[in-house]
Amino acid sequence: MCRLVAISSDEPISPMVAVNSLNAMKEGHDGSGIGIFLTGLSGPFEEMLSSPILSGIFTKDGLKKLDRFMMDQGFMTKYKTSIKITKNPPPGIPKRDVYLIRAYEYPEEWEGLSEEEKKFRLMLIRLQLRRMGEESQDMIVYSFWPDVIMIKEIGDPMTFAEYINLDREELKARIIMAQGRQNTNYAINLYACHPFFIQGVATMTNGENTAFVPIREFLISRGFPGYIGYQSDSEVFTHILHYMIYTLGLNIEYYKHIITPLQDNELNKHPNGKFLRLLKHSCRMLTIDGPNCVIGCLPDKTLFIAQDRKKLRPGIVGGRPGFFAIASEMCGLDAVIPPSERIWEFQPMYLDTAIIPPDRKELKICRQTEPLSLLH
Repeated sequence: MCRLVAISSDEPISPMVAVNSLNAMKEGHDGSGIGIFLTGLSGPFEEMLSSPILSGIFTKDGLKKLDRFMMDQGFMTKYKTSIKITKNPPPGIPKRDVYLIRAYEYPEEWEGLSEEEKKFRLMLIRLQLRRMGEESQDMIVYSFWPDVIMIKEIGDPMTFAEYINLDREELKARIIMAQGRQNTNYAINLYACHPFFIQGVATMTNGENTAFVPIREFLISRGFPGYIGYQSDSEVFTHILHYMIYTLGLNIEYYKHIITPLQDNELNKHPNGKFLRLLKHSCRMLTIDGPNCVIGCLPDKTLFIAQDRKKLRPGIVGGRPGFFAIASEMCGLDAVIPPSERIWEFQPMYLDTAIIPPDRKELKICRQTEPLSLLH
């Protein structure tokens, strides 16, 4: 199993807080990789929240290719942070040329475009860069989005974090999601490393989704260009959430009604049973088969954790006004926020979605048996 931690804080914090939590849960991951998602950025990036930030790994040739492409597209560098690499990385961590984090100015011809069109174009550019890097393996692109930084690498999380000096001011953020990877594949593909991201939506999962193939085929059949990849069976959780928000226009309370719908006898008693039955039938190909624990972040900075019906993967959430954390294990939660500082503490069961709103004033629990609003 992998180990997961997510943090939502009023004040920007270092990603090392999340890495220390992963280290506390080290017996639950094999040190084969780490993935980090940052949003609610601070420092220099907070002054350019509308500017798209490109995150990834590049060779020297790949960086030249990137510069030519971005210039041709009309993007100009606005700010970048330098992650200097030593010649000899620690054992288990590949030698890289550049870990890139770079903010761009929008092209002049994008002026006047709607936000929806900008979001779509940013996604297409990320996908094009990913394809450009796949043949020569000279570009690995994780995200190209405002107020988002993603870092992923093979190796032990703590060793890697210390190697790149992750504890730096420009990487502090208010929302952090991190995964300590348990390799379940023969070859490690960094695109299979959680968290996954698409248009402001990010998720990471601990578990196994044996319904992966029909879900993938349904998503691909939607004709949306961003539903690609799938080096991991967990990436569909991100795309299901994206589909729910962007296409169906529903809020997070409906996520579990899509991935783990209620039985028909339960729907008969539900206040929104008629709508939920329609949702269940129309999205039946998105029903998962776990066990899975899903942790995610929405475009509005809401964090959540949900379990499937089997509830065989650990997950707990706790905190106080202004500071909350989600972790796979109690020791991981304790490493972020000690029990003496927690007002709320909750372990979601198979009907629950635990929600940390953007204002972080309280922990909200949504049960599938409760009445729901119908709007996103």
